Amino acid sequence: AAPARSREALMSREAALRRGTLVHRMLQSLPDLPYDRRAEAAGRFLAAQSDIEDEAAARLAEEAMRVMTDPRVAALFGPDSRAEVPVAGRLGGKPISGQIDRLVVTPDRVIIADFKTNDPAPRRIDDVPEGYVAQLAIYRALLAAIAPGRPVEAWLVWTALPDVMAIPSERLDAMIAQLGLG
Repeated sequence: AAPARSREALMSREAALRRGTLVHRMLQSLPDLPYDRRAEAAGRFLAAQSDIEDEAAARLAEEAMRVMTDPRVAALFGPDSRAEVPVAGRLGGKPISGQIDRLVVTPDRVIIADFKTNDPAPRRIDDVPEGYVAQLAIYRALLAAIAPGRPVEAWLVWTALPDVMAIPSERLDAMIAQLGLG
């Protein structure tokens, strides 16, 4: 049985989920706009959310803008990228489906990125929750079948820092084996 949660803990969890939804939505939509219109659009979007106070909205907009202007992840927001890409297939004889936050396909590689709004975010790759690694491992395995011969890189982008963690191929492969999907 799951442990009982206090009302305060549940409200904190709901606020964290709401924050994640809003940041994801901005990272999905704002890159489609010219750079000089993104901040204004973020402000309009957040102002339309009746449950977000002005100060919190400003922090959320700043978080999204900081991620989109981080040179380490510039490829995720370039012309070869796509947001919220559905993916489906079979792994280990099991049907699998999901949605990739950001996908970049180039002639020499594929990058899948998952945005995580954890605050605080892990600072070390060894502290990344196994569920996040499993999610990326599954997406990577599905895409490897679609783009044979191209390495598929799996990144976690921690929006609160911001930081980027490329999950090593060995860890992703081990996770697929652990899940019995190899």
